[in-house]
Amino acid sequence: MNKNLRIFDKPEEIAYELSEELMHAVEEKSDNYFIAISGGHTPNVLFKQLANSPFKDGIAWKKIHFFWCDERCVPPGDSQSNFGTANLNLFNYVSIPGQNIHRILGESEPRTEVIRYANEIEHSLPFDNNNLPQFDWILLGMGEDGHTASLFPGKNFLFLYSNIAGVAQHPASGQKRISLTKDVLCNAKRITFMVTGREKAKILSEIIKELPSSKNYPAAEIKPLNGQLDWMVDKEAAFYL
Repeated sequence: MNKNLRIFDKPEEIAYELSEELMHAVEEKSDNYFIAISGGHTPNVLFKQLANSPFKDGIAWKKIHFFWCDERCVPPGDSQSNFGTANLNLFNYVSIPGQNIHRILGESEPRTEVIRYANEIEHSLPFDNNNLPQFDWILLGMGEDGHTASLFPGKNFLFLYSNIAGVAQHPASGQKRISLTKDVLCNAKRITFMVTGREKAKILSEIIKELPSSKNYPAAEIKPLNGQLDWMVDKEAAFYL
């Protein structure tokens, strides 16, 4: 495993660097490029960057297939929808075919949607020797409690309905969510965590330094089986590093 930590002055610099790297990664691959994205403030900064020059017209959008690491069980027009945020800030501005956008149907019954979403992934992505679908790139964030995607501390991650996705429940609000499993996240060719803000600095430090306490945080458990792991953080999140 190759773990790479990069510290930036502000979130916008992370977004620009990621946009450049995505553009080059898509160029280098001859066929479809499969990516899973997350919600939250930092990915939203990335979406806005991608929707502007030089990336709006410089990326081969027709090659990219977008999936989601997780989604809240809300309709796509809801302000909490991860798809809705990406659609509002990115997809409305770039030339991407509708069939390349593989959203989680947050408005559907969760257990039924887990099965449908898992089937869509199975029929879209290549499988590797682990008999798991393999994304080219997964972009993750980290919550103030160390959760990532919808894998929350103390919840044994997910009550699974498949080995690809499952139904989770937010420990405070009780809101149901649908999330990719730890196994699928770890099976990606590349995993990048985008972490910003001083409120996440202590937990980030524990994870990067691999302290015993980091075992309490799901984000620390996402380690690629054979791929590349990147932590791209701003100086506020890196305060204790």
